[in-house]
Amino acid sequence: MTATPATLLEIAACDYDVVRRAVAYISLHVRRQPEVEEIARAAGVTPRALTDLFRRWCGLTPKAFLQAVTLDRARRIVAESSNVLDAALELGLSGPGRLHDLFVVHEAMSPGEWKTGGAGLLIRYGFHPSPFGLALAMATPRGLCGLAFADAGEEAAALADMRARWPNAAFAEDPAATAPLVARIFSPEACRDDQPLRIVFIGTDFEIRVWETLLRIPMGRATTYSSIAEHVGSPKAARAVGAAVGKNPISFVVPCHRVLGKSGDLTGYHWGLTRKRAILGWEAGKLEPKQG
Repeated sequence: MTATPATLLEIAACDYDVVRRAVAYISLHVRRQPEVEEIARAAGVTPRALTDLFRRWCGLTPKAFLQAVTLDRARRIVAESSNVLDAALELGLSGPGRLHDLFVVHEAMSPGEWKTGGAGLLIRYGFHPSPFGLALAMATPRGLCGLAFADAGEEAAALADMRARWPNAAFAEDPAATAPLVARIFSPEACRDDQPLRIVFIGTDFEIRVWETLLRIPMGRATTYSSIAEHVGSPKAARAVGAAVGKNPISFVVPCHRVLGKSGDLTGYHWGLTRKRAILGWEAGKLEPKQG
């Protein structure tokens, strides 16, 4: 019997609790490349169980995952970052990883709508399992407007954080409305160019330009805040770009996790550096040939 996307998300969500502990340990000891046995002990499972879990969760062994998110690899892809966005702009695509990226079309609320804090806007929301813990999806009649993450017990804080972005909007809990969006987001095989995922940006003109640039970063690649600043026409505004990246309301879909520090360091991520490292490793698995 073939598992449905919803069932697969349930399994991935259960796996993530162990993955989170493993990735947190990897993050602390990445420079010395710990062995699988050591990572498994820290995660509270056997080496065999950890290997099976990682293969199921992202298609990589723990060792391959570790190699995928080392600082050395980060520095290599950052060294190429000046070309990543140029190539994407020239091709009109997200580059070699396009087949693995979400097919997205986007629009933006008007500056007037943004200034009102969402007054008159109804936003439906729901919590759903995902490969990176609980996902909080938020949608307007025009498309997905928010995607956040939370670990168990953090649901109220995540919802408050997102609601604060549009303080005058009306909110309605409606997981049935947001479930199909989440299923598409975390199931790349469900993405089709002729049926794009529709997203709605709600932010300032500058923030929207930054978020549009993030959409051009292909899976498996990375860029820097300064490179994005150049592409939005404000080469000296790297700090302002960082602030806009941090306010990205549609995590994962708008890949702010693919922005690194100038030296290749995994700098801040609104939903936690452990989750950022997990997302990058999961994406690396999607680009690798399936391991037996």
